[in-house]
Amino acid sequence: MSNPYVGRFAPSPTGPLHAGSLVAAVASHLDARAHGGEWLVRIEDIDEGRSVPGADTAILALLDSLGMHSDREVVWQSRRKALYAAAAERLGAYAYPCGCNRREILDSRLGVAPDGAAIYPGTCRHGLAAGRSMRSLRLRVPDSPMDAISFVDRFAGLRTQHLAHESGDFVLKRADGYWAYQLAVVVDDAEQGVTDIVRGADLIDSTARQIYLQRLLGVPTPRYLHVPVVRNANGEKLSKQTGALAVLPGDEAAGVKALLDAARFLGLPLAGTRPATLAGFWAAAIPAWSALLAERELSITSSSGS
Repeated sequence: MSNPYVGRFAPSPTGPLHAGSLVAAVASHLDARAHGGEWLVRIEDIDEGRSVPGADTAILALLDSLGMHSDREVVWQSRRKALYAAAAERLGAYAYPCGCNRREILDSRLGVAPDGAAIYPGTCRHGLAAGRSMRSLRLRVPDSPMDAISFVDRFAGLRTQHLAHESGDFVLKRADGYWAYQLAVVVDDAEQGVTDIVRGADLIDSTARQIYLQRLLGVPTPRYLHVPVVRNANGEKLSKQTGALAVLPGDEAAGVKALLDAARFLGLPLAGTRPATLAGFWAAAIPAWSALLAERELSITSSSGS
């Protein structure tokens, strides 16, 4: 018997929810409801320096107003630091202190990881040089070409990444003292029993690092589904940094429109349906999501067999 479905939406409170974040919220909520599972909301505020006061409560209020309610109590990463510290201890010798600064890593010219970070050259793998002190905590990744991480994304299909060449040993705890996203998200998903992660494709290149961490910590690997990201007129990912406007529906009709816009971007087959209420939208969108994913799964299966 398979585990009950547990999904989640994990926004960062760096500002109000925008159209790009709403697409990820809608996709994750639809997938949970289509599977008859739980849908959780987690506030990813581990990078406390970027959090905007009040943004978390505004995001939660907006989700509630659109009919997306967390099935459990909402949790905040900033209140879970002891869990991350305990996980780092469990990693033992795989975790090591690093004394390198950003400029030194850039100067190594090994290239740039898919997420834009410079690939770490392994300078401190065998111990800190004389006179150096710890700036960050890093995780040792495997060197062998046989240790590539592969997974089948439910939307994008088979993905493979060789961590040594594409990211290098990555950060678990940053120089500013904050625990890094990669560790926090793995710990949180395991502790909450998350079985399925639905999020934007801008995070797909983090998945191999997270799977590697899951294996080292001995926790289950969820299924992954990465939906396309919304882009602005210049082709940039829609974000607060690129001028994304907040989603601010003033009434139910405006809320339905915002949800329909998200559904249209996701490619949901809603032609011919014109829901006027939030309940009507979800009643139409949930089976449409199931139909879309069935078609996508068939396409992935056909591609892998060809």
